[in-house]
Amino acid sequence: MSTIPSNTIPDATGHFGPYGGMFVPETLMAALHDLTEHYAQAKDDPSFQQELDYLLREYVGRPTPLYFAERWTEKLGGAKIYMKREDLLHTGAHKINNAMGQILLAKRMGKSRIIAETGAGQHGVATATVAARFGFECIIYMGAVDMERQALNVARMRFLGAKVVAVTAGQATLKEAINEAMRDWVSNVRETHYILGSALGSHPYPMMVRDFHRIIGVEARRQILETEERLPDLLVACVGGGSNAIGLFHPFLEDEGVRMVGVEAGGERIETGMHAARFQGGKLGVLQGTKTYLLADDDGQIQLTHSVSAGLDYAAIGPEHAFYRDQGRTEYAYALDEEALGAFQEVSEVEGIIPALETAHGLAYVSKEAPKMGKGDIIVVNCSGRGDKDVEQAAKHIFGDDSPLEA
Repeated sequence: MSTIPSNTIPDATGHFGPYGGMFVPETLMAALHDLTEHYAQAKDDPSFQQELDYLLREYVGRPTPLYFAERWTEKLGGAKIYMKREDLLHTGAHKINNAMGQILLAKRMGKSRIIAETGAGQHGVATATVAARFGFECIIYMGAVDMERQALNVARMRFLGAKVVAVTAGQATLKEAINEAMRDWVSNVRETHYILGSALGSHPYPMMVRDFHRIIGVEARRQILETEERLPDLLVACVGGGSNAIGLFHPFLEDEGVRMVGVEAGGERIETGMHAARFQGGKLGVLQGTKTYLLADDDGQIQLTHSVSAGLDYAAIGPEHAFYRDQGRTEYAYALDEEALGAFQEVSEVEGIIPALETAHGLAYVSKEAPKMGKGDIIVVNCSGRGDKDVEQAAKHIFGDDSPLEA
């Protein structure tokens, strides 16, 4: 288990051990160094932190509740399950924590234009929301496949004044959307800030996105101590790039009695290759600015991925997750599409909470793990987003021809 203090990671060059770093075109290096410098200043500026705290509280809706899922706990018959309700935030997911922090940085740097990528659409909605709030031009890149399965969020972004650009290259999902956003940034770097949506990409993004999401774990730690007067035995969160998970995990990293499990997308089955579980047969490589674990073939070509959830459908995982896995501090499991859909339906019916399909992967793990644990044990699972965006997709899988949306 790691004994490295969490506040020393990453190092000055953006490395988490062998992971992370800055692997970008030379034309972006000046912008990244400028961003790193501005972020370091903002981090130590009380006025920046006060404005961010005010907006997170009064506009975004923090703190979010830590909810005891009493009926689900009773049904599973094991550990007590608490849900960190990030789904109750403005825009419906944790993504706005980071988007709000980054828009304040963009304002501080004198930028006038915002770009972002999005998979499930929640980061796109969060970015469009903060751009509207502060009066920035906003362009969102989104894979054409994701636009079709997340049509509700596409409409929301457009209502918020953002231009949504369909990306049709390759698999037409999140990886391709990031490629297009990076091309845009290279061409318009002077006036543009790229609000990257996960703990991925070149330094300083993995560190910066983590820091903006740490509030999830800071609140959860305080809340569970107030409620149970002790720390949880297990933390669970779904992992695509890994922002909601590292946000929950980070404040607990030095609490050795707390297990932490990130749940990747197992897709149809690992053996079919139709999945996005990077720690199941992945390898070390470089993708879109960072060195980390990713899915690639023997020639180094990035493999196709699959998940029923658009937000987990990505070939790489955040470098900090890879580092803490090597240290033995965090663990990673996966949930299949069918298991996530089962958890989606079960939690909806038992708790009256319709979770995002991404979140449902973490819930699927909890549904298997909680019954193995004692009744005095405690699980905290991050409810990273709500499922409004996913009801049509889920209904087709769960109800089939009897879908209530098929009139």
